[in-house]
Amino acid sequence: MRGMSRTGFLSLAVLASCMSGIVMAQPRTEIVTKDNVAIEVLVEGEGPPVVVLPSQGRDSYGDYDQLSKTLAADGFKVLRPQPRGIGKSVGPMKSVDLYDFAQDVANVIDALGNGRAVVAGHAYGHFVARMTATRYPEKVRGVVVAAGSASDTAERNPLVWWAPDFAGNLSLPDEQRLAALKGAFFAKGHDATGWLKGWYPEVTAMQSEKPVPKKVWWAAGTAPILEIIPEEDPFKPRDRWDELRKQLGERVTTVTVSNASHALIPEQPAAVADAIAKWAHDLPK
Repeated sequence: MRGMSRTGFLSLAVLASCMSGIVMAQPRTEIVTKDNVAIEVLVEGEGPPVVVLPSQGRDSYGDYDQLSKTLAADGFKVLRPQPRGIGKSVGPMKSVDLYDFAQDVANVIDALGNGRAVVAGHAYGHFVARMTATRYPEKVRGVVVAAGSASDTAERNPLVWWAPDFAGNLSLPDEQRLAALKGAFFAKGHDATGWLKGWYPEVTAMQSEKPVPKKVWWAAGTAPILEIIPEEDPFKPRDRWDELRKQLGERVTTVTVSNASHALIPEQPAAVADAIAKWAHDLPK
């Protein structure tokens, strides 16, 4: 259709299938077990695998449904592993770190992704995605950094850096948590109340207990990188938009998404899916 973007076409395709009475297949649930760890994975679609990793202390259920459906409609097999402590994912949650979480992702790729996949990490999830590419380069076709922070956000803007701790603190009044969500996660005019739910404090504690030095995982090995930057994300101010490409060179592709902040995927799922699909389709097999 002349003049229509890929995003618009895919959105119309999803809408048309629903209006015509065709029921889109629901994701199935698989459990990937290795040693003393079991990881619940939502599986949707067929084709080149894309692993989607959620932000800190959160799951990848509802927030990622539209993203996954759109990618599946465009010919990808979308894998959504839940972190340990969420859903049916179980395993040690003390004295574990990015090395362990990357191992969980690698096990999922082996079991459900034919041994090789694109790994897309949203916010904190990009730490895990980059560590997976660092530790298991043969399993990772490329890394998507979605709403990744700048390298110096913690130093430049500590109030923003600690916003997730306020937003995910279930003991605080909702109005305080909502203020953190509106200030650091959602663009103006977007409804942030849905994110008052879906936090797992024990998972946040697990993911924060043993930080791995940034120098270990920041470069994501030698994998191609797609960085998706929400234009209103305080974790990635405008003067840092070109930071990753300056550091890592031409293997970094940068896409910006308007009318979105750090939450990004529930705000603009079609735009994120479109960016991933265009980039992933062109990656070497």
